[in-house]
Amino acid sequence: MIRNSLFSIFFFIGIIIISIIFLPALLLPRKITLLGGKLMGYWAELCLKVFLSVKIIIKGKENIINNQKFFIAASHQSMFETFYLQTIFNSPVFILKKELLQIPIFGWYLKKIGSISINRNKVSKDNLGFFEDILKTVNSSSRPLIIFPQGTRVLPDDRPSFKKGATRIYQELNIACQPVAINSGYVWPKKGLKKSHKTITISILTPINSGINKEDFLQILERNIYNELNLLG
Repeated sequence: MIRNSLFSIFFFIGIIIISIIFLPALLLPRKITLLGGKLMGYWAELCLKVFLSVKIIIKGKENIINNQKFFIAASHQSMFETFYLQTIFNSPVFILKKELLQIPIFGWYLKKIGSISINRNKVSKDNLGFFEDILKTVNSSSRPLIIFPQGTRVLPDDRPSFKKGATRIYQELNIACQPVAINSGYVWPKKGLKKSHKTITISILTPINSGINKEDFLQILERNIYNELNLLG
């Protein structure tokens, strides 16, 4: 309990301080603001190691796609990956709920770094241009798009079917997919206390090239990520 309290206090104070320090960056080029996101990722790592004695392992760095456009499809069990994956990849572009953009200060940052929003509860004029926004962002940037095909944070042992929106993105972008399996839920669960003296493993899997039938793509993506999560335990 004490470890959890110390982690929460220092982690969130650190995030607030970083946000305040980088406020002027909202008026500067985007790359300055993106540095703040990476710093938050390193801060999350430091707090996990210091207060919870958590070890972080990255497997499969050799599988990271280079010199071509790609998008990341990652399992989602925790807040951890939204922070830490920014330190591994080139400041990924996030797809997020539109409500997050309305949060003071935090929402300003999300807009500044080029996050793509969607209203999941209804079909709107903005949603109709959702894939156009993705294509425009991917074509004009060297940053990879990141999606969480499970749709939301899930329990470590849950294996829900991947959302079909992942196939649309794969088909529309016509670029390779970088699957990533992360077992962060065993340490930093969606609800409840965080666990100490554990290991978080980020496993970067073999890329899935473009041009595959979209139904086959979704099956391969889901199978590869869940098989890896089963091995990670």
